[in-house]
Amino acid sequence: MSIKTSNILSSFTKRWQFMLALEVLLYAIGFLFLAYFISSNLILACSIFIVIALVSAFILRPWKPNQKLASSYIDHSLKTAEYSSGLLLIPSEKLSTVARLQQQKVALQLSKEINTIKPPHHLKRTGIITLILILLGFMIFQFNVMVLFTNSPTIPETEIINFYAEDSSSVKVSPPKLVQQEVTIAYPKYTNVSTYTSSSMNINAVEGTRLFWKLVFDKPVASVTIDYMSDQYEMNEKKEGYVGTMAIRGSGFYYFRFQDTQGATYSSDLYAIEMSKDQRPNIEITDIDQMTSFEHYQSKILHFNTAISDDFGVADAYIIATVSKGSGESVKFREEHIRFGSQVKKGQKTQQLSKTIDLDQLQMEPGDELYFYVQASDLKQPEPNYARSETFFAVIRDTTINTFGVEGTLGVDRMPDYFRSQRQLIIDTEKLIKEKPTLTEKEFKFRSNELGFDQKALRLKYGEFMGIEDETAGGIVNQESLESLEQEQEAEQSDDDPLEEYTHDHDGDNEHNLVDEHDHNNDDGEAEEDPLEAYTHDHEDPEMTTLFEESLRSKLLRAMTEMWDAELYLRLYKPELSLPYQYRALKLIQEIKNSARIYVHRIGFDPPPIKEDKRLTGDLEKVNNFRKTSAVEKPLSYPSMRIAIKRLEELIQLQNVFSEEDKLVFEKAGNELAILAIEAPGKYLKTLQQLKRLTDNNANSEQILVEVQKGLLMALPQPEPNSTQSDILIDDINKLVIKELQLND
Repeated sequence: MSIKTSNILSSFTKRWQFMLALEVLLYAIGFLFLAYFISSNLILACSIFIVIALVSAFILRPWKPNQKLASSYIDHSLKTAEYSSGLLLIPSEKLSTVARLQQQKVALQLSKEINTIKPPHHLKRTGIITLILILLGFMIFQFNVMVLFTNSPTIPETEIINFYAEDSSSVKVSPPKLVQQEVTIAYPKYTNVSTYTSSSMNINAVEGTRLFWKLVFDKPVASVTIDYMSDQYEMNEKKEGYVGTMAIRGSGFYYFRFQDTQGATYSSDLYAIEMSKDQRPNIEITDIDQMTSFEHYQSKILHFNTAISDDFGVADAYIIATVSKGSGESVKFREEHIRFGSQVKKGQKTQQLSKTIDLDQLQMEPGDELYFYVQASDLKQPEPNYARSETFFAVIRDTTINTFGVEGTLGVDRMPDYFRSQRQLIIDTEKLIKEKPTLTEKEFKFRSNELGFDQKALRLKYGEFMGIEDETAGGIVNQESLESLEQEQEAEQSDDDPLEEYTHDHDGDNEHNLVDEHDHNNDDGEAEEDPLEAYTHDHEDPEMTTLFEESLRSKLLRAMTEMWDAELYLRLYKPELSLPYQYRALKLIQEIKNSARIYVHRIGFDPPPIKEDKRLTGDLEKVNNFRKTSAVEKPLSYPSMRIAIKRLEELIQLQNVFSEEDKLVFEKAGNELAILAIEAPGKYLKTLQQLKRLTDNNANSEQILVEVQKGLLMALPQPEPNSTQSDILIDDINKLVIKELQLND
């Protein structure tokens, strides 16, 4: 029995090395995720991954196991090896007979039981440590723990938070002082904006940003809160100070308040939070018209370029196309999502995309319409912002369709469906002309004659619609004449025109100019004149038996005339000469359809009849003028702010002392100003801060009163101009005098 003894130890050694290498990789992956979750820096995380992998490899040494160590480990792990696995490392030629027998025995035994032996490793322990590192990093990232350990920069003097006692009488000892202040602004993860720390309490950030405040006092305090609009957030006491957090919900104002151990309450100035919304993507489509139309024989290709931009990155973009088939109640729509030719790079702020749309690939036919627009989304979470471009149109023209509008007073649609047949005849004729070089003479004449027959059938239908029931009327050629057309064409030696009997000659005598004559002559040969002939509609006369008014009837007769000439040349196997007549017939039919409209006279005001005895007399005795005078009072906007401005003027001029009523007035004025300040916090922040000081601290210095009054006056809306015409005429000299007086006042 031949067994490759060296392969047994070699495969076991490789398995041992693989497990040690897997331990090295797991350690490196665990520290990779931990470093990335903590720092949000991929380069730093990759560097740590390499360092940990090298250190782990140096400690575990996955290259160390060899076949000699494997043999020793097998001898100690497997009793059936009988401590003879080392024989597998020696070639059989160098062994004695007994040794070769033992080698074969051990090889046979190991081949059966080698898979039951596990190389020494600690994969289970390594996997648990890796999982713990990943979970630890995720928890640190989820709860933003690292922002609490960020070192605060040096605080500029202008940004230091100043606290004021709300009730100066309750202050018994020196208040605690702020020794450290910072706010950490953690933008949403999808924005890829790094978290940063600032000492300025005025915040401008995007929606979804989370804020972390940390305040450190030099003395113990009882409690610290954040007052945001009408809500209060308690700050938690930590070893390093007081920490509070809040997610931005909108623009507004907030301030800090703390209470010392003696029970005195202190509050800070107002600070603004300006929230900017994540903007929707901006889409711009170029190199294409808003409306594109194609003929059925043209190449139906649409090509356009699209530029998409977003403030924090584009997530996806695609084309939504809707194909419309049919018309009226039978219209059908099919919507498709079409991807761009190049892949959208997720997270990139600007995208340049292009697309080529083939209408034939969308299975569009003549008369179908395509509506499409580009839709894009950004990276906002949990719900992305969507934006769409304007809609573009593409249509394949179909001259066979010309919609007839029926008004409400029209009971019957007089346009039959077979009006489309003329366009089909044109298409078939053009196809015959195109295929003429490839057709035999017999087949060409046969198809041309068939088209002539179809043209005749269509003409007869229109004749029935006109009330012409005889084929010989209206320019219809009888069957015998049609059969002799080809024979007459070959009679070249005849002096007469062989087509004279079949051409459309308005000045000659042919079937088209025949008119049924009604014999109203009397016995003397003189016609009897009917006195009612001008006022009757004779249905027995085929010229009058029609559903159309006179103008449409004449157009339809002209169309039938063109059809007659078109049929003639088709019968003569000259389809190229027949096409102009067919096009003119189609044009006349479309004009008939478009002109078949009904217009109803608009009903307007019907005044009462004028009394003739009072007309033009100039009597105004009973005519009275009507005049109504009413006063409409418009309530003044922001009444509390106006009252506060008036009270501030009194305090500035009279140097009065604040009262409790004044505090209430200023508090109401501050509430009204806060409504305006939500839209532009930075514009009214200083005035709000000073109003709060007036309300809380009785800070009634003249400078503060003047600044608050000025800020309130600027916040009031400007009155609407009420221009009136002056009755006083001021010449140029008087204007100059008034100007000089104003300058020297």
